[in-house]
Amino acid sequence: MNHETKLQILNKIKAHDRIMIFRHIRNDGDCVGATKGLKRIIELTWPEREVYLIASDGAEYLKFLGPDDEEVSDEIYASSLGIVLDTASENRISNKKYKLCKELIKIDHHIPLENYGDIYWVEEERSSCCEMIVDFYCTFADELKLDSEGATYLYTGMVTDSGRFKYEGVSGETMRCAGALLDIGIDTETLYANLYLDTYESLKFTAHVYEKMQMTPNGVAYIVVDRAMQEQFNLTLEQASACVSDMDSIRGCIAWIAFIETGDEKDTIRVRLRSRFVHINGVAEKYRGGGHACASGSTLYGKEEIAALLADADAVVKEYKETHEGWL
Repeated sequence: MNHETKLQILNKIKAHDRIMIFRHIRNDGDCVGATKGLKRIIELTWPEREVYLIASDGAEYLKFLGPDDEEVSDEIYASSLGIVLDTASENRISNKKYKLCKELIKIDHHIPLENYGDIYWVEEERSSCCEMIVDFYCTFADELKLDSEGATYLYTGMVTDSGRFKYEGVSGETMRCAGALLDIGIDTETLYANLYLDTYESLKFTAHVYEKMQMTPNGVAYIVVDRAMQEQFNLTLEQASACVSDMDSIRGCIAWIAFIETGDEKDTIRVRLRSRFVHINGVAEKYRGGGHACASGSTLYGKEEIAALLADADAVVKEYKETHEGWL
């Protein structure tokens, strides 16, 4: 079935002279890598095609991958095939002009909240959307082209969304796709330096996270990064949100959560939920969010909701620990 869907997508791309590529708000390595990677494949394979990637926001830590395209007229959107990558629901598409496109394709690896679009290819067992784009390339490698630049975009998404290939969704197919990209040629040393080297100031913030983080009765680690803390360490919301990864190596802690105050008029709090073994996405879905089983996000309005979410997460972890063995 998926081969037929991939063939449909290939034929749609062939049938359109203009393609618009879209991704989700609050960019991450996967949505940026997948959109840039697919754009590169199309440009190399069909140089005469017009391919646009226009997003409303960008992640600071991914600027080394280069800028997106400048805005174009509504007429260009209206004459284009739209392809949305790594976005489970329409309300999370960053560029709302996707609605102007003649036809729309959805390619995603999240739990399917909405099957929007004229064609949708969703494989939630995949470790990343970039893995799906590599699979697409490999399936039709006899006619599609990819170079080191495009491989670097796609490898970036695979590395970041899989936690450097250590998360639950990583499979043999994941590693075969990664191998195909490495065979094309990637400067992994420079890539990892761009992605993971920390500044002195950011390391001081990490130390502060370890000092201030707390634990629920059943072992959910959490940190509240309020506006004062963000100002103290001169953090963007992206940098503050990334601290969730600082809590991923605590023995006996199988879920960890970062709460990030945004300081807006709605008193919005971004929530990043991560886990191993136990699936935590049900908690995220209860609080206006969703995502993967072990990596999800949600949105709170007001500090009083923090306690409620923590109680729900703690209950999920408690039940898991009481009914399972082998967790660390």
